Amino acid sequence: MKKIFISIVALSLLSTMGCKKFLEQSPDQRTQLNSVDKVAELLTSAYPEGNYIAFTETSSDNVEDKGPGIGDENREIVFPYYWRDNDNYTEDTPTNYWNACYTAIAAANAALEAIGKAPDQTAYLPYKGEALLARAYAHFMLVTLFSKTYEAGTANDSPGVPYVTSPEKVVVGQYSRGTVASVYANIEKDLTEGLPLLRNTAYKIPKYHFNISAGNAFAARFFLFKKDYDKVIQYASAVSPGNSFANILRPWNTRYNTYTLDEMYLYFTQASEPSTLLLIETASSWARTLTPRFGYGQIINNEVFTNNVTGARWSYKSAYYGQPHYSMLKWKEYFVKTSPNATIGEPYTIVPVLTADETLLNRAEAYASSGQNTLALQDLNTYASTRILNYSATTHAITLAKIAAFYGIADPKEGLIATVLDFKKKEFTQEGLRWFDILRYKIPVTHRVYAVNGSFTTMELTANDPRRLFQLPTQVTLSGINQNPR
Repeated sequence: MKKIFISIVALSLLSTMGCKKFLEQSPDQRTQLNSVDKVAELLTSAYPEGNYIAFTETSSDNVEDKGPGIGDENREIVFPYYWRDNDNYTEDTPTNYWNACYTAIAAANAALEAIGKAPDQTAYLPYKGEALLARAYAHFMLVTLFSKTYEAGTANDSPGVPYVTSPEKVVVGQYSRGTVASVYANIEKDLTEGLPLLRNTAYKIPKYHFNISAGNAFAARFFLFKKDYDKVIQYASAVSPGNSFANILRPWNTRYNTYTLDEMYLYFTQASEPSTLLLIETASSWARTLTPRFGYGQIINNEVFTNNVTGARWSYKSAYYGQPHYSMLKWKEYFVKTSPNATIGEPYTIVPVLTADETLLNRAEAYASSGQNTLALQDLNTYASTRILNYSATTHAITLAKIAAFYGIADPKEGLIATVLDFKKKEFTQEGLRWFDILRYKIPVTHRVYAVNGSFTTMELTANDPRRLFQLPTQVTLSGINQNPR
């Protein structure tokens, strides 16, 4: 992959690894977007092909140091464990993800510009909705990872990320980061305008696009960050009309429980899984990261498989790759050759970035945060019913009394939220989503680093540590943008 030095915006990032076919064409060919089919094809490039999991997961408290000489120590894993900036443009880095998001935004903007020029936009409307949702999603991920976390009831006037709404026309454009508040306002505008336009019938495989359920799940996540709990409940509920979440959650204690290791790798990221709402293909080596020094090891594995608040254990699966290396069997690599007869190519990891499982837990948190304890418990019990082996609604039912005893938290609201966060931490192991809750709740993170003799030093990422914001690429300064303070 070539290094990019000129602009933050993706129309100039044509050499970024993993770009789809349209983005490999010269810019003047973009004026040929004169049909619904061409716009639809372009929008396959409107999703970030970068992968955030390696650096968000490894920065979190869902990983451990397995010890010196135990496991791989590549830069993409070592740097986030130490919360060090990594300005490499290689896959699985913050810089690569930044570029991938703006590449996706550029495709969305090119599609929206073409739609705006169409004499009759009726047939284009589902794709306009998709473009707006895709643009909102990429900006949301950027502002979440590279800016201070939104805090309801405050000015949110710290630097955001450039919210780009039109195709770039110059080589080095000048941009402003705006504020977190302005970025959130633009995201909400795109989200609320685009969501009603989505139509599942517009796509051959809806789960590779912003279908209706995925749009509502993203809205629920967005408004959870805003602490607008009524809207979280509204949009999360729309993911499963009739409140039939039990039928679309991952079947860990039934179907998944019967799978072999190879079957788990195969099915977890399949579009046919009811729990999967949006899949994104990412140019990434994450699927082959099985034995890192800093990662999912014996300590974390023990935490996942101890008894939980139900009094029983989770029915998750983990594979053993030689102590203390484990994997949750979620990732299967897809190797794409550079040509049909080539022996070289690029690894891809398909990522379910939005799921019914996260959406239900987000709604449970919203219920708890708004004092609707009974409904929060219902959602938590629905979730547990698909996770506990030999589940019994009588024996394993989650109650406020059980929560208070298990977590040592008497306040019902705090106890319910603690339960949600605990469930999400384990559910999304090796998926990078724990970092989002660490940001929202300013959870401190402690990492140990072991020496050869078994002694260790401790590092802590405190609630207001500036390293919670990943660093913007150095080259953004050419566009008049300041990096994050260190």
